[in-house]
Amino acid sequence: MASTIYLGLVHYPIYNKRNEVIATAITNFDLHDISRTSRTYDIKRFFVIHPLESQTALARDILGYWREGGGGRYNPDRQEALSVLEVAPDIAAVIRRIEEAEGSSPIVVTTDARRYPNTVSYTGLRRRLEAGRQPCLLLFGTGWGMEKTLMAQFDYILEPIYGRGDYNHLPVRAAVAIILDRLLGSEWWLSRD
Repeated sequence: MASTIYLGLVHYPIYNKRNEVIATAITNFDLHDISRTSRTYDIKRFFVIHPLESQTALARDILGYWREGGGGRYNPDRQEALSVLEVAPDIAAVIRRIEEAEGSSPIVVTTDARRYPNTVSYTGLRRRLEAGRQPCLLLFGTGWGMEKTLMAQFDYILEPIYGRGDYNHLPVRAAVAIILDRLLGSEWWLSRD
């Protein structure tokens, strides 16, 4: 049996382009697009992690419109996609929620555009997830990445996504889609067509 996968989008503590620690803003695009991708790859729960009530209230307003309001009646597919989304104040609350649901602590894996001593390959993590030993929380940072002391607390950091050129600053929505496909998608490279 495969591991149960959870996803988190972290908004604090995050670096901005001046290397200052900030809380980034929740965006409508992230909520919709990452929910749709999460639902496509059978993610159990997608957590939007933000400590500020003004931002979490915005997320709840958006969710209310698409889950119970006119948006959900108009577009049931979007309503279903957003059914996996939950708002949380911090990573510790997400881990507690997963422990309650699963009866065990998750391995915590994050992403970054840089390599770290505990970097894991996509193949290595994919094998571990397929073995199904424990739940997994995949964390994605916003802005210019998560603060370094936070990064040091995670079990693994996935190797960076490299494109063909020297530019390396993907939008988080694209990184989520690429990484979930690498870890959970069909093994298209094995087909003989």
